[in-house]
Amino acid sequence: MKLINIYTSSFKGLSQESWMLALVMLINRAGSMVLPFLGVYMTDHLKFSIENTGIVLSFFGIGSVIGSWLGGYITDKIGEYKVQYISLLLSVPLFCLIPVFKTEIGVATIILLQSIISDAFRPANSVAITKYAKPENITRAFSLNRMAVNLGFSIGPALGGILSAISYEFLFFSNALAALLAGILYIIFFRKRNKIAKLKAKKVKEAFEIKKENSPYRDGKFLIYCFFCMLFSICFFQLFSTLTIFYKDTAKLSQQNIGYILGYSGFLIVLLEMGFVQIAEKYFNLAVTMLLGTFICGFSYAMMAFDYSMITLVISMTLLCIGEIWTLPFMSTITALRSGKNNKGAYMGLNGISFSVAFIVTPYLGTLIAEKFGFNVLWVGTGILATIIAIAFYFIVPWLIKDKKELEIEG
Repeated sequence: MKLINIYTSSFKGLSQESWMLALVMLINRAGSMVLPFLGVYMTDHLKFSIENTGIVLSFFGIGSVIGSWLGGYITDKIGEYKVQYISLLLSVPLFCLIPVFKTEIGVATIILLQSIISDAFRPANSVAITKYAKPENITRAFSLNRMAVNLGFSIGPALGGILSAISYEFLFFSNALAALLAGILYIIFFRKRNKIAKLKAKKVKEAFEIKKENSPYRDGKFLIYCFFCMLFSICFFQLFSTLTIFYKDTAKLSQQNIGYILGYSGFLIVLLEMGFVQIAEKYFNLAVTMLLGTFICGFSYAMMAFDYSMITLVISMTLLCIGEIWTLPFMSTITALRSGKNNKGAYMGLNGISFSVAFIVTPYLGTLIAEKFGFNVLWVGTGILATIIAIAFYFIVPWLIKDKKELEIEG
């Protein structure tokens, strides 16, 4: 009963806007079957080599870096509302164009463009979450949003595994349709609310002198934090590149079973995220939570070096989900706490870039290590690196938050 009470209470106090942002994200991500299957699509359908596949996937990361920076910059200029709906609607034709290209250069180019447009959405969405959430509910609002992402992710890959066995084109068209529906719903719900929020913000600006805030790119401590976020992402994001290749080539899973295990991960996060976040907020501080989450993620990969039976793969994915829950939403909370009132887009964009750089590095580095030294070396190395990152987070996070509070007191 205590566990049930913790779980149910974790949903209380969240605003209507937070729920709608989560619903929009759910619809958008329910069609996100493309990313986990891009590696398999290129090696299996287009017959690219593993190394060339890694290079092409890196262009997704390059586009993500550009999109995160651009989205953060434009959000602070024109507002998160316009950035989000423009990103969603422009994604539609780009998803439809992906299957037209058959060469490495062609696929890399369209993935680059699609990634720039899609990832401009992320910093704007993060700003919207902080904008509509109560201060005491920011982490839970981010968690609700991530829960929607993972519910969509549990639906998408499971369906994607089935559809890809018939035709890979279904994956891209389904993603386009989902982005279109998400964009329309977002505009309908937030159009009036955005106008009201802009009027309130204008009154605040007229009543108070706006304090000039520093750029996150000059915030040395935050840059160090983002560097370790990038290293963590390099470890974690193998979920979207090398892990699916490992499942298919080494563990000999079918495409349907790959879809099912990825779908299981999304379903598990939907089931556990809000409750586990509530537990972390109640019993741990931010530093301990980041330490535990990062270490567990690394351990989940390392264990596959010693066994890759189905039961081990399920346990590994379960631990990866728990580690993810205690890491990713809290990264966003720490970023929000570090930023000011008028530069949240830039801070969220810079933190997003740390994830995007990992999308460049991870596919190439992961596939290169796997091809040259084998997956065992890759998984053990990931576990060791994640442990080092976990220890670093334990010391960096208090340093970052304490420094921010001291600056506010001095101001």
